[in-house]
Amino acid sequence: MSDAIYDDRTVRCDEQEITIRSYYPWGDKRIRYSSVRGVEVLPLTGANRMRKWRIWGSGDFIHWWNLDPNRLRKDVALVLDVGRRVYPTITPDDAATVARIITGKMRG
Repeated sequence: MSDAIYDDRTVRCDEQEITIRSYYPWGDKRIRYSSVRGVEVLPLTGANRMRKWRIWGSGDFIHWWNLDPNRLRKDVALVLDVGRRVYPTITPDDAATVARIITGKMRG
């Protein structure tokens, strides 16, 4: 495992991949940047306000939320398009920085 570029208690970014902590009941999910097709910023306000209550799992069979007990205090989520039907959806403490890292690494 290489040194972290970004690390909080839910998400870790290093030079090769993003690690989503507590994604599965049994552990973390690792996604190589080369597997990410896109990153969408999803505001957790307005019509999406109820999504803050999704502490873990999926409520719509499209987005899969990792465990984040602090999601209620956050206003932005990142939806990762990895070419599958279910989109990993994360709420890092600094979403802007994580989005910038992922999009920068996607481009090479």
